[in-house]
Amino acid sequence: MDKGDTFTAELFAKEAKPEDYDALVLPGGTVNADGIRGNKEAQRIIKGINDADKPLAAICHAPWALINTGIVKGKTLTAYQSLQTDLENAGAKFVDKTVQVDGNLITSRNPDDIKDFVEAIDKALSS
Repeated sequence: MDKGDTFTAELFAKEAKPEDYDALVLPGGTVNADGIRGNKEAQRIIKGINDADKPLAAICHAPWALINTGIVKGKTLTAYQSLQTDLENAGAKFVDKTVQVDGNLITSRNPDDIKDFVEAIDKALSS
């Protein structure tokens, strides 16, 4: 995997408080999602945002990170096609749509669906 740009964090996950944020958008990409999935601090933030019923958006491989928190059970989600079995094994219903909204969860399949994904996030933040 070729790395892209590097940025300096202004805040580390261990310092972040879910109550300080209105929403959380998880990036796609296999490596990103795998790193977030195994990070206990990231899991704490994801769970906190979800427990507060704030918009929680995940695109491409990012729904992997939702599995580890247990929040996908009983939810209808979309994601990159290869995640279908993982999501179903975790108790989610998988659909093949550009964007899927289930309560506060907003999921999308891949970068080709970004327009619908952004529109769904905008709608959630506007309501």
